[in-house]
Amino acid sequence: MEYRKLGRSGIEVSALGMGCWAIGGEWWYIEEGQEPSACGWGGVDDAESIRAIHAALDVGVTLFDTADVYGCGHSERILGKALSGRRNDVILATKFGKQFDEEKKHFFGHETSPELIRSACEASLRRLGTDVIDLYQFHWADCDIEKAGEVRDVLEDLVAEGKIRYYGWSTNDVDRIRVFAEGEHFTAVQSFLSVVYDDPAIHEICDELDLGNLNKQPLAMGILTGKFDESTTFPSNDIRSDWSKNPEAFKRRLRQLDALRNVLTSGGRTLAQGALAWIWARHGRAIPIPGFKNEKQIRENAGAMKFGPLTAGQMAETQEILNRMKEEEA
Repeated sequence: MEYRKLGRSGIEVSALGMGCWAIGGEWWYIEEGQEPSACGWGGVDDAESIRAIHAALDVGVTLFDTADVYGCGHSERILGKALSGRRNDVILATKFGKQFDEEKKHFFGHETSPELIRSACEASLRRLGTDVIDLYQFHWADCDIEKAGEVRDVLEDLVAEGKIRYYGWSTNDVDRIRVFAEGEHFTAVQSFLSVVYDDPAIHEICDELDLGNLNKQPLAMGILTGKFDESTTFPSNDIRSDWSKNPEAFKRRLRQLDALRNVLTSGGRTLAQGALAWIWARHGRAIPIPGFKNEKQIRENAGAMKFGPLTAGQMAETQEILNRMKEEEA
């Protein structure tokens, strides 16, 4: 396993992390007067989730990323159970900022008050079975920037109290990142990044401010694995059922993947491994955190490490292909 520094913290983590959204199971967004909207990835097998986490540990993965709202507490509980007796082997990252009902599995709003942040932190510590969170990340990407400084100050207090070690923000907004960066213990950004979605401004600010960059949806919610086609449908309890509302965007991603297939699978890689290899080549601070539901997915993703990043030539080829497709679609 390769390792990378997590920003200002100097903490060394595996260059591949594991995202624990999918193992949270079902949960829903509730908006008054509207039908519930799926936020999870359908049903889960908790025993298989735990086996998968153990497999990740066995192959050298040291970074696990979750959130209190994933499954409305369920993902944190499963991760905590799986890491029992192994807590010192990992860097544990979770998120806060959303209000939810743990019993009803309903997410219904956001939280920024000091009292709610502190309450959320204590609840995550209990569910994870730990006395400190290594990386505590704000989970409201477009929070009012004027409130961000107040949230940052609460997080600095939590560091001083020994509840968390460092903190981050899950956002692609550079101005918001700068507000958090005024805090001594801000060390990482979590942002969207994949071979079909790049964000140069995030790379630049992470380099400028010495921040780690955790990459969510590095496989474009599974599209880049190659297991879907235009006929694929998803059950109503899976967040990807929303793709049916924008089928052209889904089809566009499939066309991009087909065009990139040869370069991503070079050298014997699978499509997923090629997509992860693109991220490692794109930015030296990038740490993809693909989701998983089973041990097979863990081993395939971790297997990307043996191939290393794409070469400069392969990176240029992927960009040429995407640029050509963009011109054709214009």
